[in-house]
Amino acid sequence: MKTFLVVNPRSAGGETGKRWAEISGQVTRAIGDFGFGFTERAMDAVRLTRDALQDGYECIAAVGGDGTVNEVVNGFFAEGKAINPNAALGLIPRGTGGDFRRAFGWELDLDSALARLRTDKTEPFDVGFVEYVNHQGQKESRYFANIASFGVSAAVAHEVNIGSKALGGNLSFLWGTVKTMAKYKDRKVRLRVDGGEPEELGITVVAASNGRYFGSGMCVAPKAITHDGVFDLTIWHDYGLSDFIIKSKGVYNGDHITWNKTRYLQCRTLEADSDEEVFLEMDGEVPGRLPCRVSILPGAIRLKV
Repeated sequence: MKTFLVVNPRSAGGETGKRWAEISGQVTRAIGDFGFGFTERAMDAVRLTRDALQDGYECIAAVGGDGTVNEVVNGFFAEGKAINPNAALGLIPRGTGGDFRRAFGWELDLDSALARLRTDKTEPFDVGFVEYVNHQGQKESRYFANIASFGVSAAVAHEVNIGSKALGGNLSFLWGTVKTMAKYKDRKVRLRVDGGEPEELGITVVAASNGRYFGSGMCVAPKAITHDGVFDLTIWHDYGLSDFIIKSKGVYNGDHITWNKTRYLQCRTLEADSDEEVFLEMDGEVPGRLPCRVSILPGAIRLKV
């Protein structure tokens, strides 16, 4: 497939940019000629992806972390529809969190990533779509690849994103979780699942999951599949810092779905609003807050596997 790499040179602590000559040489040896572009600012990957697809590239590979994947997926769409539904999303993982790749058991090594790019094997990939309110109070929409969530997860993501991530992905998220959970209180939200009756409840986190992991390795949706046409919806209520400290193993291996503080179900749409300020995150980015409407686009694009 004619391949274009969207490269975040700041990923892997800046090592991607510093080592690009070496990395690009390995890519050439694996797949032959390819196009590429470096991101310079937020949302650059959206533009690079759209331009590449319109120029006839058939595979767009994100070289970076979950944020880069999110922007690349957004670039697959224009005016509410996929530019090329048969185009494939690829990944050379270089990020700090790596929750998207974890759902497939992909490691960080370059050789295995290039092996995936070298083959023509793809599978359908569901994409999430969220309508929400941005930080300026304006209505906005965005696609996501992995998970959209609100509550303390978004507060943690915000805390981590404004920091340096100098501790690395796992420790940065762990420290962000401890700092945020120590002062966080459940928010009252109104939820409507698949157009049913609205329900008001206190929530720690609500996660609409296409993939399985968020927060740098927390298995929030252990049964999620990225091509089944539904979200796995996880609702945590009355979780405190002690739950994450004492029961952290269950949060990371997925056992939490059996706990009485967790509800776990499947849905195609989710609507949520609140009288309180509740931040919203998508793939580790925090573009806004509730109210929101989350919907799934089954098999909207392809994924290189």
